[in-house]
Amino acid sequence: MTGFSLELTEEQRELREWVHGFARDVVRPAAAEWDEREETPWPVIKEAAKIGLYGFESLAELYGDPSGLSLQIANEELFWGDAGIGMALFGTSLAVAGIFAAGTPEQLAEWVPQCFGDQDDPKVGAFCVSEPQAGSDVSALRTRARYDEAKDEWVIGGQKAWITNGGIANVHVVVASVEPELGARGQAAFIVPPGTPGLQGGPKIKKLGLRASHTADVFLDEVRVPGHCLLGGKERLDRRLAKARERIAGEQARAGENASEARNQQQGQAQQAAMATFEVSRPTVGAQALGIARAAYEYALEYAGRREAFGRPIVENQAIAFALADVRTEIEMVRLLIWSASWMGRNGKPFDAAQGSMSKLRAGELAVTATEKAVQILGGAGYSREHPVERMYRDAKIYTIFEGTSEIQRLVIARAITGRYIR
Repeated sequence: MTGFSLELTEEQRELREWVHGFARDVVRPAAAEWDEREETPWPVIKEAAKIGLYGFESLAELYGDPSGLSLQIANEELFWGDAGIGMALFGTSLAVAGIFAAGTPEQLAEWVPQCFGDQDDPKVGAFCVSEPQAGSDVSALRTRARYDEAKDEWVIGGQKAWITNGGIANVHVVVASVEPELGARGQAAFIVPPGTPGLQGGPKIKKLGLRASHTADVFLDEVRVPGHCLLGGKERLDRRLAKARERIAGEQARAGENASEARNQQQGQAQQAAMATFEVSRPTVGAQALGIARAAYEYALEYAGRREAFGRPIVENQAIAFALADVRTEIEMVRLLIWSASWMGRNGKPFDAAQGSMSKLRAGELAVTATEKAVQILGGAGYSREHPVERMYRDAKIYTIFEGTSEIQRLVIARAITGRYIR
């Protein structure tokens, strides 16, 4: 009988070493330049595609690990190299995840390769959900899609906000409302193929961090896409909408004359369903934040060992050593939380306590704490651009904001553990 073990497999160790080598030798030397330029690092993306790190095949292998750990190992190492370039490389996986979640096998085969392009001409994909008035509240989307039966086309109109690779993507995956009265249950996802008229990206947003990753608004002006671009197909959508109508009618009937209670039930359950979809992807975001935290910790540890003050290395002062000890402890704890949630998601185990949100929450806040302590340990040097902890500090903050703010993560966790619709 094989004993229980937390040791990585040989394949996982080789993956970690391979991605770490790319992050050390290719990503880190280029990080400051692309952060300063605030442009998509196409040469780095092309290099990653050339060695097989960027592309459908590599992503499929990462997802294929039955333990769920390979994707998180790769993310931690790549974002250890640099978060901006890391997001430029992994941003396309958001679009792939959207296609995988809702698409048919035929749609996966058709569209996922187009998200990546090839090693000679790499492309990127974009997943378009957030809107100016609908960030954390995914049930409030205003982007609409209507079906033109005569032409078998879907017509999409609206605006998406803060979209990674928005406007420069080869393939845009757009979530739109088909029946607004159903809230989140009345939404569907659509492929907008390359060169489709009516889709336009706004100017690249100037950001505090992740500057090498392209972020922009996306405008959809009566965008027409063929019927087969509805992910999952129309028959599946019609069945889902019919069930949603029946369920809401039943909820309203049970609520009786209390219309306010009925609305609260509909809103709460719709949001819970939407959050459950995001829950599975949150450990990956957590792994990215963990990579930033680890990079800042390692740099501060090395600096504190050689920087002298009052005749000795500053690491010999308890104030410095204890701060580093606290961060290292948190890194080890958060990694185990991420790996546990990843294993659960990969193996279909229910997140009964919102473990996916737990991993993202703790990792995001650790990234902010670790980079802030690194800047403090370096002192004035840490506040300058001569040292990478300044960039890491800027990059870290977004991890308490995007993919669900820390406050939203706590809300999801609170609802999960109490069984109540906490507001």
